[in-house]
Amino acid sequence: MGEDFKYLTPEWRDEAEKRLRAELTPEKMNRISSSMSNIYLKCPDGKERYLLFRFKDGAIEELLLGEGEPPEAEFRISGDYEVFAKISRAELGAQKALMTGKLKLKGNMIKALKLAAVADRLNKVLAKIPARY
Repeated sequence: MGEDFKYLTPEWRDEAEKRLRAELTPEKMNRISSSMSNIYLKCPDGKERYLLFRFKDGAIEELLLGEGEPPEAEFRISGDYEVFAKISRAELGAQKALMTGKLKLKGNMIKALKLAAVADRLNKVLAKIPARY
């Protein structure tokens, strides 16, 4: 117990996938089939990273962490590392970050609004991971 994970490392990604699979049932995810890339700009080491979520019928199909250009996704959300870190620490809501321009979204806005509740559930799971930033 007491283990924590450095944010956006392979160990953190593995813990995130384990928790998402355990806590978000296909019913809780409204049986969505979609994909979303979070693109982290200005990471502490100066690099850009991405975290790609791919869902099929509400189940997480793929969770990829990488550097540079992310694979194709239905939605692309980009912002500074610190903004995503605040969301992961539950200090800032994702919708507020989008509305205030701290995050930028590319993709179908109507579908994105329909998926906002699902994204909130996902962020709440990620916020529970004990992490170092």
